[in-house]
Amino acid sequence: MTSSFFRSALILGLLTAIGPFAIDMYLPAMPSIGQDLGAENNAVQMSLLAFFIPFAVAQLFYGPISDMWGRKAPLYMGIGLFAVASIGCALASDVETLIAFRFLQGIGGAAGMVIPRAIVRDMHTGVQAARLMSLLMLVFSISPILAPLTGSAVIVLFGWRGVFWAVMIAAFLGLILLSTQLTETRTKEARSESGFGTAMAAYRLLFKDGNFLTLTFIGGLGLSSFLVYLANSPFVLINHYGLTPTQYSFAFSINAVSFFAVSQLTGWLGARYGLVRVMRNAVTGFSLAMVAMVVVMSLGFNQLPVMATFLFIGYGFLGLVLPTTGVLALEDHGEIAGTASALMGTLQFVTAAVAMGIAGAFFDGTALPMAAGIALCAVGALIVTQTTVARRRVVEAEAAAE
Repeated sequence: MTSSFFRSALILGLLTAIGPFAIDMYLPAMPSIGQDLGAENNAVQMSLLAFFIPFAVAQLFYGPISDMWGRKAPLYMGIGLFAVASIGCALASDVETLIAFRFLQGIGGAAGMVIPRAIVRDMHTGVQAARLMSLLMLVFSISPILAPLTGSAVIVLFGWRGVFWAVMIAAFLGLILLSTQLTETRTKEARSESGFGTAMAAYRLLFKDGNFLTLTFIGGLGLSSFLVYLANSPFVLINHYGLTPTQYSFAFSINAVSFFAVSQLTGWLGARYGLVRVMRNAVTGFSLAMVAMVVVMSLGFNQLPVMATFLFIGYGFLGLVLPTTGVLALEDHGEIAGTASALMGTLQFVTAAVAMGIAGAFFDGTALPMAAGIALCAVGALIVTQTTVARRRVVEAEAAAE
């Protein structure tokens, strides 16, 4: 691979990670934010949900806009809004103000999630796209490793408000890289053929595409399992298991190491066995690991090392599920890659928001409800895979035989 290939992966990964960075750095601060602002745990968790909802819905707008205006202009708007909202979060004097600016942060951060995936599709298809997507995931996955560690260090030095000043700086760095290192990948000819009418037609087409929806929800349920862990783990690991914010950051980072390390095998495995086969086997391994975790914990073996071991294994398989489903879902929609990426992101994060809300309703401060929520998402991904993808492969094979 050329140096430009790796440079593209680095820049796109950093732009994608800006929004999640605002989540992962924030996690170790959640208990202290509640204490400082006099807010209940549910209210602090609401500030996380307030980020996710617009983060999901705003992608529906960024996708078509990036098809019409090109990829760079919407990125400038979104990341700029994210930077301004970060300042508002840093200056918030009560949890309601924090929630409001987190909402604006989510709107801005959505641009960095949806548009880089469309750029990948602009540049490559097939296994080559999978390689670039897995490299993008590598950079993206560094966020859950470095962000909590960085966040805990920032909290020690500057308090929780320092976290938002830090992500504001990261956003400005993203703007600099965008303006100096990234070229426009959406041609003027392609832009001239795009409009709001074509965007609506594209959404109608995508909602009728069973293959696109299936792959989107498989990836969405996998993502949901991770976000259920993300929303509840600060309270489970810090309050229940008694970890310090720094110890929590290390524990949280271990799962990200597993995720990104295994994700780097996507291109090689896809070239050798095919992306669909890799995805199906990864979903199976992912669900088996998470179900085994709940069974073992239900039997009374609910110590932190036990749970951490199963999460490490399960999220390793998830490192194959997300890039393969993303590439396969966009494979047939190059002309509307921005719109398709937007709808995929929105459906996945809405699914995750619902899963987080349900898991939060059953959360009692212990580890088992969180583990059960993670496992249910994994089982859901397996059911969708076995009832749609596996059946479709049988039908295609029978048609080919005839």
